[in-house]
Amino acid sequence: MPVLSVSHLKAGYGKKIVLQNISFSQEQGEIRAILGTSGCGKSTLLNNILGLEKAMAGEIEILGTRLKAGKEQVPLSVQKRMGVLFQNGALLSSLTVFQNVALPIRLHRPKTPESEVRDMVASRLEKVNMLHAIDKLPSELSGGMKKRAALARAIALDPELLFCDEPSAGLDPVTSRALDDLLLFLRDNLKLSVLIVTHELDSIKTIANKILFLKTGNVLLDSDLKTGLESDIEEVREFFTRGESNSGHKKD
Repeated sequence: MPVLSVSHLKAGYGKKIVLQNISFSQEQGEIRAILGTSGCGKSTLLNNILGLEKAMAGEIEILGTRLKAGKEQVPLSVQKRMGVLFQNGALLSSLTVFQNVALPIRLHRPKTPESEVRDMVASRLEKVNMLHAIDKLPSELSGGMKKRAALARAIALDPELLFCDEPSAGLDPVTSRALDDLLLFLRDNLKLSVLIVTHELDSIKTIANKILFLKTGNVLLDSDLKTGLESDIEEVREFFTRGESNSGHKKD
């Protein structure tokens, strides 16, 4: 059974339709990248799956729970099995790293003893190499450290499905690659399934098993990564070969 299935999703803002007929599914242990040029609806799709925006039509099934898109909220019992890594990390600036990571534990498991909360937080921070920063505030962290702390919060409850919105945005290539390696490590060790919105070619080629390529609100290609890289579809080919014409020149 897929961990995520989207059927005939239609979404937009007011009378403006952004997504017209989106259908795809995701298997357990898979990392699927949502791709496309700016304005194609990538983040809109993610937000509708998460229930952060109200869809016009369609159906979404998450971890075995079927929901009418835009009409039924993701129940708390399912939310506990999901994690979200937002583009900017979305750490609460007035809270320490420990307090940020502890938030979902205290929200969804309020009866957890404080000693167990601390052990759980320490365990997640250790997985993302951030245990040394447990008592620091977000303002004391670098961009990469903020992303890792946010990732620790996203996996605080050992989710089965992780959603990531442009996780490498604003990171230098070395830090971005380290984050990719971390996602692969967590996928393999926590048996995570990951749905990721990204435009970073290196990240896509490093971590993605499957891709969903959007164009003007429709699915242009739903395939494995190899098929996408070898595709003759003009928009897909241009997406994956951008910058190659300058490969012999110094890049900014």
